[in-house]
Amino acid sequence: MIRNWFKNIGPGPLVAAAFIGPGTVTLCTIAGVNFGYALLWAMVLSVVATIVLQEMSARLGVVSQKGLAEVIRTEIKQPLLKTLTVILILSAIVIGNAAYEAGNISGSVLGLQAIFDGSSTFFSVLIGVIAFALLFIGSYKVLERALVALVILMSLAFLITAIMTKPNLTDIFRGVFIPKFPDESLLTIIGLIGTTVVPYNLFLHASLVKEKWHKIGDLKHARKDTIVAVVLGGIVSMCIIISAAAIQSSEIGNAADLAKGLEPLFGSFSKYFLAIGLFAAGITSAITAPLAAAYVACGCLGWSSSLKSKQFRAVWMLILVLGVLSASSGIKSIEIIKFAQVTNGILLPVIAGFLIWIMNKQSILGKHKNTLKQNIFGFIILAATMFLGAKSILKVFELV
Repeated sequence: MIRNWFKNIGPGPLVAAAFIGPGTVTLCTIAGVNFGYALLWAMVLSVVATIVLQEMSARLGVVSQKGLAEVIRTEIKQPLLKTLTVILILSAIVIGNAAYEAGNISGSVLGLQAIFDGSSTFFSVLIGVIAFALLFIGSYKVLERALVALVILMSLAFLITAIMTKPNLTDIFRGVFIPKFPDESLLTIIGLIGTTVVPYNLFLHASLVKEKWHKIGDLKHARKDTIVAVVLGGIVSMCIIISAAAIQSSEIGNAADLAKGLEPLFGSFSKYFLAIGLFAAGITSAITAPLAAAYVACGCLGWSSSLKSKQFRAVWMLILVLGVLSASSGIKSIEIIKFAQVTNGILLPVIAGFLIWIMNKQSILGKHKNTLKQNIFGFIILAATMFLGAKSILKVFELV
């Protein structure tokens, strides 16, 4: 039974790997340090929203055997609207992922530096080489197995860290099931949801499922894979919040600080587990971000999305090289990251809207199009993403 389950593990863990990057780890750390267990309910909400949208994306990929970017390009008939949509998607995902890639690599470097002595340049290049090798092999199976192993490592590392802090289970259940809005917590709540419901994952998932599954009968595997992986990702995020809640200090701004803060309280093992988790979170996102950018660029521009095609490799290589250069030089590309946040803030409701529209097309999905219940959930999430998008844009321009 376990062997059969592992055989049917697919792109789900890769999607979980993509949304649990150093940004998520840092935000969950800040949420735990500042608000204890009070915002755990926001992660539950995020997990539900992510499952609904990612299930739609996976269903589209299995049934149509096309990526989301490819379907959007062929289904929008109006030339001006098509051009504007393609430009928005390309700028948000390709430029955005190039900006975030430096953060993914830097986060992984912080994890390594918490355990080993070494320069950030050396570790940045090392992580870049590992990511390059896995992507260049061009085998979906190799990529899947490597990332599933890293996700399991990351999950165990953060789970063990959370258990070591001996949390109060009653308080955890209160935090999970009773929504609270402590003072000055709104932006953190928005951040927790925004860092879990990620636009590029919708593209990544639809493209990856068609690498794994080719028959309509595989839909049940894709659905189970999505639910299990996203719930696991949510539990990992919650474990980081729980670990951070054990620290009574406001001077913790990222997971590396958290590792140092936990050491005097729970011994050096807690530091090592957390550092391993941060390394795994960084390297998995450092692999999935260039992969997603390549799928999006190829889908939007009508290129082959084969893992071994020249155009596909050129896109992910560009993203990876830019990330390594930026991380090893220590340049903080604030303006590029701000641009990425703005375009992602606009993109999430746009893509969620397009996804719901496409999922109701009988010509693409036949009897597998959205049910009424799926549409109701979809539109509630669409409204939430519009609110999130507006807030993230206002935050970037420091208007909130």
